[in-house]
Amino acid sequence: MSRLSALSHRQQGLLLTGGGAVIMAPDALLIKVAALPDADILMWRGFLSALGFLLIALARYGRGTLAAYRRCGWTGIAVALLFSLTTCGFVLGNQYTTAGNVLMILASSPLIAAVLSWVILKERLPRRTWLAILLCMVGISMIALDDAGAGSWVGNAFALVTAVTLAINFTLCRTRPGVDMSPMLVFNGLIVGSVAGIFWLSGEAPALPAIDQLAVVILLCLVIVPCGVTLLQRGPLYLPSAEVGLLILMEVVLGTLLAWWILAEQPAPMAMVGGTLVLGTLLAKGIYDRRLELRQRARVKPTSQVPAGPSSTV
Repeated sequence: MSRLSALSHRQQGLLLTGGGAVIMAPDALLIKVAALPDADILMWRGFLSALGFLLIALARYGRGTLAAYRRCGWTGIAVALLFSLTTCGFVLGNQYTTAGNVLMILASSPLIAAVLSWVILKERLPRRTWLAILLCMVGISMIALDDAGAGSWVGNAFALVTAVTLAINFTLCRTRPGVDMSPMLVFNGLIVGSVAGIFWLSGEAPALPAIDQLAVVILLCLVIVPCGVTLLQRGPLYLPSAEVGLLILMEVVLGTLLAWWILAEQPAPMAMVGGTLVLGTLLAKGIYDRRLELRQRARVKPTSQVPAGPSSTV
């Protein structure tokens, strides 16, 4: 068995979701570095990520790839459609409004997921999770405060679409326990790429990106997005959707720090405090949950430690 399978159910979820958030941290930064028009970046992101998702599915399932798709069923199709909206909302939100507005609206995703899980799945979240959601929303708001403004209502609407569809997606995955929905992300890429391709072809002068732009797009869309999103999409297999959304906020904070570092942007003191609050909250919650898990294990004696009856020799 792999080392991952040796971890507890919750530890696997934290590792997969946290790893996906870290991998996806450069997403918004590379979108800005590529500096491509809306239709171009969406088309390349769609088709290249579809290829990446397919390669990952083939590597993981081999001859059982078709069976993995069949297991997803209609729920998988809904997941693909929802993530298509999430992708478009995130990219276009960053294009049409300030980064601060996008960050603050995206921070509402865990809260939306928590409400949906409570209403639809009857999942009860402990108070510490609700407290962590509240603290993280405060921290994200502090990061975005200096950059937030009226913005464009179009961009704000796209950001809200991202937050809502992401929350619905993860909640929907929880309705099919044990079924991995990540292979369906291939169709998400094809949907986004096809729709954007129509707008790209209908443009005045459709052209291929420059060599440096193409290198950034390939790195982002063929490597980073498929690897990161695959891990994130597997998160609901192990964790409540609200906690998956909570861990995704790591991407927001780390992505902002990367933008400051690479683009030489000077962070405001309040933004630094906000980022520290988010990361500190997630770290503290993780440590506390881990201690609770170890305490519960200690209360349950393994069967191997139960005194056995008199042994007999044959």
